[in-house]
Amino acid sequence: QVQPVESGGGLVQPGGSLRLSCTNFGSIFSIYIISWYRQAPGKQRELVASISKGGTTNYVDSVKGRFTIYRDNAWNTVYLQMNSLKPEDTAVYYCNSNDDLWGQGTQVTVSS
Repeated sequence: QVQPVESGGGLVQPGGSLRLSCTNFGSIFSIYIISWYRQAPGKQRELVASISKGGTTNYVDSVKGRFTIYRDNAWNTVYLQMNSLKPEDTAVYYCNSNDDLWGQGTQVTVSS
């Protein structure tokens, strides 16, 4: 069964970096967009970044210049490289496939 699986979360100090991975989101023939969302306590889930099958990427303004979404050549894994992390980036990060399938999420905590 296809369900995205996230990994790579953890605790990091402000200014640090993490790389999240998303796998098991479907075959290259069925994918048209993969997205990373996040949800902080007490807040709505928000779109962080997305990458289309054609390679077009989009980012929420708050992460532009700090986060990068990219994939491996075989479309087996989609990554979210997060640099210069801030406490306000603390959230559960979710991978979404084709605006349909959700993973279980991975916790990212930015704290000193």
